[in-house]
Amino acid sequence: MNLRYHWLPLLAFLGLNMVAAGTVAQPVSDPADRQEYATFKTNDEENNIEVFKHASPSVVYITNSRLVRRSFYSLNPQEIPQGSGSGFIWSSDGYIVTNFHVIQQASRLTVTLQDGSAYDAEVVGIEPDKDLAVLRINAPRDKLEAIEVGDSSLLEVGRKVIAIGNPFGLDTTLTVGVVSALGREIDSVSRRKIRDVIQTDAAINPGNSGGPLLNSLGQLVGVNTAIYSPSGASSGIGFAIPVNTVKKIVPELITYGRVQTPTLGIALLPPQYADYYRQNSRIQGVIVMDVIEGGSPERAGMRGLRETNRGIALGDVITAIDGEAIANEDDLLNALENRRAGDIVRVTTQRDTETRSYEIELQATVER
Repeated sequence: MNLRYHWLPLLAFLGLNMVAAGTVAQPVSDPADRQEYATFKTNDEENNIEVFKHASPSVVYITNSRLVRRSFYSLNPQEIPQGSGSGFIWSSDGYIVTNFHVIQQASRLTVTLQDGSAYDAEVVGIEPDKDLAVLRINAPRDKLEAIEVGDSSLLEVGRKVIAIGNPFGLDTTLTVGVVSALGREIDSVSRRKIRDVIQTDAAINPGNSGGPLLNSLGQLVGVNTAIYSPSGASSGIGFAIPVNTVKKIVPELITYGRVQTPTLGIALLPPQYADYYRQNSRIQGVIVMDVIEGGSPERAGMRGLRETNRGIALGDVITAIDGEAIANEDDLLNALENRRAGDIVRVTTQRDTETRSYEIELQATVER
């Protein structure tokens, strides 16, 4: 008989009796030991605690209500909860930043601060293409502690990040993780791609949306916006809009209520028809449906669709902006969003079998 295995039952019996006799580790009961544990913290624990204390007063809880008629027999609309999410204080003027999908279709929005005080919020501006929105509340300035803004271009894979939000309605919850990837792309509510998205394994759950993703200095580096999970709960893959995108968009939303992306002065063929042409005619690019009368494209000779004896003929199909390839409408909008009205861009098109080039002056966004 193998003696090692012969003694296993006896050792197991002795081990059970040792547990019963209290010879294994027990909860700390000595006052000195309890004091030591209370005062001792690892460097990482210290950092987590400091970041939470520093940033949590800037995190808010947002509830979204909608007026609906609950009964066919009643004409009185009733307010029902539609959802909730997180946000953060952008400035002491009462501006709050969150995700667009957190406030979408809301009849009433309520912002609750960390001290429990609640305020009705008005929508100042929205940008569905980037899933961002700005609200404003009328709260005392001494209650509004603006979040400290960082620089997402300094992030690296492996750097620690901290999420603070209200998952499942549990207010000011902290989760810790790392940057697990950079440069991701996700779809926005409007189906446009959001680029340069931060991927993290910090737990992000429903209710975290719109809350801040912070670096180890407690600075905002992203806005938590989505999770990748079949169950709808955190599975270790979450996404955040980089703060450098937020820093560009939020001031425009506060000032104008929308993003000031300039236009070329053309009308594009609607995506559903453009997709048909791309699939059946192997066209790569953005199809010009029409040019605005008197605009720079018309003066340069750019042409849209035209009717012929054989049906509708294509005009110019945009294939590049300043040498940057354009395959679809999303590429075109991304190429324009970092430019301003008055800038001159070189637009390359394909018309029939001929490649053309135009110098086009960008125009200001038309009021919506």
